[in-house]
Amino acid sequence: MLGWALIGAGVLLALSAVSRFFRARTHLIPNRPATALVVAGPYRFTRNPMYVSLTAVYLGGCVLMQSVWALALLPVVLVVIYRKVIAPEEAYLERRFGGEYVQYKMRVRRWL
Repeated sequence: MLGWALIGAGVLLALSAVSRFFRARTHLIPNRPATALVVAGPYRFTRNPMYVSLTAVYLGGCVLMQSVWALALLPVVLVVIYRKVIAPEEAYLERRFGGEYVQYKMRVRRWL
């Protein structure tokens, strides 16, 4: 049950985050220019709800498969995501939105 609960929570969180991008009429694809800073919905609690949702789904899969190896690799996966995706995204958003994004970063944690 725990595995399915994590997967379900991850999917719901991802859908909520994606819907906020559509409402703001900004690009969901990270390498496309952002037209709006999304700070509502799940973005009030975490700056990266899509990555949190992927992590929940990954953890749910680990539980369902009873895979200790996949679970042991999670920290490596998170470090790679941070260095290759999140850090460049945050640098871009700070350049694009300036003080507005800096204030947002001060209010909202990166993960949870």
